[in-house]
Amino acid sequence: MNAALSGFHPDGHGASRAHTGQLGGFAAEQLLRLCEVVRLSPTDATAYAQVLTDALGPVAERPLALPPPARSFLSDDHTPVEFSLAFLPGTTPGLRVLLEPGCGSDDLVENGRIGLGSIRAMADRWGFSTGQLDRLEDLFFPASPEGPLALWCALELRPGGVPRVKVYLNPAANGRDRTADTVREALARLGHRRAFDALPPADTYPFLALDLGDWDAPRAKVYLTHHGLSAAEAGVLPRMTPHPGRPRVEEFFRTAGGFAADGAGRLSGRPALSCHSFTETATGLPSGFTLHVPVRDYVRHDGQARERAVAVLRRHGIDGAWLDRALSAVTSRRLEDGVGLIAYVALVHEGDRPPRVTVYVSSEAYEVRPPLEALPSHEWAGAAL
Repeated sequence: MNAALSGFHPDGHGASRAHTGQLGGFAAEQLLRLCEVVRLSPTDATAYAQVLTDALGPVAERPLALPPPARSFLSDDHTPVEFSLAFLPGTTPGLRVLLEPGCGSDDLVENGRIGLGSIRAMADRWGFSTGQLDRLEDLFFPASPEGPLALWCALELRPGGVPRVKVYLNPAANGRDRTADTVREALARLGHRRAFDALPPADTYPFLALDLGDWDAPRAKVYLTHHGLSAAEAGVLPRMTPHPGRPRVEEFFRTAGGFAADGAGRLSGRPALSCHSFTETATGLPSGFTLHVPVRDYVRHDGQARERAVAVLRRHGIDGAWLDRALSAVTSRRLEDGVGLIAYVALVHEGDRPPRVTVYVSSEAYEVRPPLEALPSHEWAGAAL
């Protein structure tokens, strides 16, 4: 869920790329190892690896010796695949994979057409409705779309070989100056007519996401960007009931961002994201809140990013060894030799459930970004652990 393209070589070739083989095989092998970490059966793991390569289509057979097939906004090196692990105390992490089915095309119309076709093929295969997506098709897939993406698909991998499915849509499809209007209209069409007015102030709205299929309470999720965010400002972003509590949100922000416990400062580079989930239409209030910190831009290397993530996990009663095993499943490189493997660290609140920590892990199929020589200095504090 990478919200910028900083650190990538303009010609599409990463300075430290050393991978061979094909894109689909590379990502599928990472997924198979991650499935083993989270204790999915070999049968389920094989099925999900096949789902991943099928969703990528012909791009799955593209040699990694070639540049990325398109400038995918999904990751900094344009790999159209990203993994994430959802952690709760006392249980095995959940595994998700985010991908861009239309990644072989730079044309947003064609990209969207392929993406919609992929989602509808999944709906036929697993027997779920695309009704909510259908209500929004004309809004998010106009004749001349704009913006950085058309459609992404996230798969939450469960025992049994049938994933939960989410789609991510582009509110800038009708123009950057109309993102707020597009989000408001989308929420209204989904029955959430009062939801937009419940959102906190934002710089922009990068994504709207929908749960499709077998969910206990399907969500419409609105993502917001917040440039120059401080801990105090992060603490007042939630609008959900019950409120997660300002101290908890602020503490997470400071830990993930690397600020001193009693220090001030702002994320002066890549912005934080908040996500507000809506499941019921009566109150107009969100039922969930997530704060995403783009940790990769505020550490020198992934060793520091790992320390930040483990500190958050431990604060919530979660063994950091799970994350270490997951990182080893994705790459064999030393964490100190690059930055960006851990893209985001997020804290998730849903209703009265315990908080969940999510860590987003990059595939790095095309490039390992070199360690940062310097961190953002403007209004920055507490850069190192």
